[in-house]
Amino acid sequence: MQVDTMRAIDYWAGIPLTMLATALVKTWETLVPRRPRPPRNLLFIELSEMGSTILVDPVLRHLQREHGCNLHFLIFAKNKPSLDLLHPIPEENIFTIRENGLFPLAWDTLAFLAWCRRKRIDTVVDLELFSRFTALLTGLSGARRRVGFHAFTNEGLFRGDLLTHKVAYNPHQHITKNFFALAHAATAQAPETPFAKIAVPDRALALGKATVTDGQKTAMLARIRERAPGFDPARHRLVLFNANASDLLPLRRWPQEHYITLARRVLAGHPRVFLLLTGAPGEREGLDAIPAAIGGVERERIANFAGATSLTELPALYSLAAFMLSNDSGPAHFAAVTAMPTYVFFGPETPHLYGSLGPTTPIYAGLACSPCVSAANHRKTPCDDNVCLRTITPDQVYAILQPALAALD
Repeated sequence: MQVDTMRAIDYWAGIPLTMLATALVKTWETLVPRRPRPPRNLLFIELSEMGSTILVDPVLRHLQREHGCNLHFLIFAKNKPSLDLLHPIPEENIFTIRENGLFPLAWDTLAFLAWCRRKRIDTVVDLELFSRFTALLTGLSGARRRVGFHAFTNEGLFRGDLLTHKVAYNPHQHITKNFFALAHAATAQAPETPFAKIAVPDRALALGKATVTDGQKTAMLARIRERAPGFDPARHRLVLFNANASDLLPLRRWPQEHYITLARRVLAGHPRVFLLLTGAPGEREGLDAIPAAIGGVERERIANFAGATSLTELPALYSLAAFMLSNDSGPAHFAAVTAMPTYVFFGPETPHLYGSLGPTTPIYAGLACSPCVSAANHRKTPCDDNVCLRTITPDQVYAILQPALAALD
């Protein structure tokens, strides 16, 4: 289903449905009162953002370690592999919803509501930023403790009144700290308005790391040599260019012609570097233009590797690479489960809110209009010309990468 279609449904159907659901839930809970218990079977809802499954990982581990919660997760089926990188949730506690059509979406939604009752979900934490669909899922889950971001006095973010523990979303601190605020509200012993009046230290954002075996590395090296016959692990050092970005926000892409210019300079100046272009299978054809534009002997040291790995195989690839240059997209967060450094472009969004939790360097022009997407506009910007990224030149990026490249010579 197209992103704009989902936004339209969330708006036009979501507003009246959340109003109706609010009346039904409040009436039911008045007629059948029941005190919320401390959370035991806790469900997290994050449907659309694969990167957020990585960003919430420190929160999940905190709840398991400090509160012994039995954790569950709801996610769109196509995004479920992102949960398999660190395995924070038992497989039997994950429910997926298909979003490739209205009928599968409706059917899986009804199945989810029944699943919540079978699992005796008592607490739901809605990680989405003011989605009305997830508000409905939260309100109708049957849980008596329902946590999420609430608009309070902000205009234009109405999604009913289905939450029992309302948290003020803070656009000035990292999203993982916002997720910690939700976790605090879920386990709070006393009410607050708003939740959660706590300070989250930076050390709390420590991320777990994926385990990569020697066998997985060997298999990945073999696959690289199959797709890139010129690659010799004895002579070359891998550098990754992740030049894609999800359809959720295509304005996050640094221009492809800039990637081409930068690739030429990197390959010409650093003969040990072998460039691999990463991406999803559907992005392979679009990335072909980059190696096609490289001439001379340098053409033998660049290859299109898009679609060559599954998401769960990425840690093996990342463990073999020196570093990755990436648009602001899921792989920048997936890389954080390894020790590989990343350099990530930002423009429509800000690294202060969505920066990777791994060893990362943001590349950000900081224009007066940036960031232009937020919870308030459902991440839909009126911009159709991403000057915030186009203005970052290949020369500027090369200068940022130079220390890491020099270490490979």
